[in-house]
Amino acid sequence: MALQQTQVFLLFLLLTLLGLGLVQPSSGQDRIRKMTSHQCKRFSTFIHEDLWNILSICSTANIQCKNGQMNCHEGVVRVTDCRETGSSRAPNCRYRAKASTRRVVIACEGNPEVPVHFDK
Repeated sequence: MALQQTQVFLLFLLLTLLGLGLVQPSSGQDRIRKMTSHQCKRFSTFIHEDLWNILSICSTANIQCKNGQMNCHEGVVRVTDCRETGSSRAPNCRYRAKASTRRVVIACEGNPEVPVHFDK
């Protein structure tokens, strides 16, 4: 069971590093994950917190996720929200960034609970 939680946490860490642009997937993984779309992503959120702070959100009270499940938790974190300008075309996507501290909802699973999905 501990191995499964470790694997889930490592996956979350990898996805976070990919989202921050600190590591790059291979082009084969891009195709598998359908990341080679010829469209700009309209909106992305980047969380600027220590991973332990993100993990601590899983210990807050359960709330309902967007999908109706009750494994979500909320916390306040520093983020950058990036919105596509609407005037750009892939692969030269252009974004407007807005930094803020705001409430986020994260889905957590396992025992001990670890983050597995950024809900909103």
